[in-house]
Amino acid sequence: MLDLLIIGGGPAGLTAGIYAQRFRLKTLLVEKEMVGGQIAVSDVIENYPGFPSISGAGLMEKFEEHARKFGLEIRLAEIISITAEGGVKVVKTSDGELRAKAVIVATGAKPSRLGAQGEKKFTGKGVSYCATCDGPFFRGLTVMVVGGGDTAVKEAHYLSKLAAKVYIVHRRDKFRAEKLLIEKIEAAPNIELLKNHVLKDIKGDMVVKSVLVHDLKTSAIKEVPVDGVFIFVGINPTTDFVDVDKDEKGFIRTNQKMETSVPGIFAAGDCRTTPLLQVATAVGDAAIAAFTAEAYIDSLKDIK
Repeated sequence: MLDLLIIGGGPAGLTAGIYAQRFRLKTLLVEKEMVGGQIAVSDVIENYPGFPSISGAGLMEKFEEHARKFGLEIRLAEIISITAEGGVKVVKTSDGELRAKAVIVATGAKPSRLGAQGEKKFTGKGVSYCATCDGPFFRGLTVMVVGGGDTAVKEAHYLSKLAAKVYIVHRRDKFRAEKLLIEKIEAAPNIELLKNHVLKDIKGDMVVKSVLVHDLKTSAIKEVPVDGVFIFVGINPTTDFVDVDKDEKGFIRTNQKMETSVPGIFAAGDCRTTPLLQVATAVGDAAIAAFTAEAYIDSLKDIK
């Protein structure tokens, strides 16, 4: 019987593991793919305190090293389901069944891929899914934003304050974003709207150099020189395996203590409803979740 099962090996999961080990809880962290999570594919991170410039993989290596130093056990397996039997959480995995007094879900979220040619090749080399993370690298340069919703329009406006030129590519003739946001991008002198266009190909050598866009009205394909491409066509939380209260997009709803609608199940990081998806916020969530989970576990003294 575990005291605490942590699901997810990104910044939130590893931070929760560090705190759990310091609380002397019998803890296991289970990760489906690779320790480090989505942030591990980021080429450079410059907004995490204490590290003026470090690769995502490098930062996550330090997180993992720190967690293992305290004795955190990490296992690779896929979580299939979580059910409750009294005060015990029964977790079915691809590697067998686990039982724990409490669970912290820290599985993060993945940006939806556009599927354009060259997208995968240049991810972290000019293709990004986070303007807050990577926008400063394109100061004074030319970038393209793909998408037509609130996130795409907000991020395009943010990027317009950094980049010399911002293109927004949207496959429809109208944006789905709020009118106030649309008015802001329409008023920005360095933003050019490419409505009824689709990004087909991202080209370059070691980094992005240009893109090919398809005009859906004329069928013409033109090459546009850009230094970076920011894709905002949706983000998908990894939460299908857990039955707790979620928002309309599948993100887990929590209170300020990171408690979900099910006692003993907590959530931290990008998998929960949050206004900001960043390493710093995931770490803060995880510290709170571990602290709250420890108090919850302590209240279950009768369960062995």
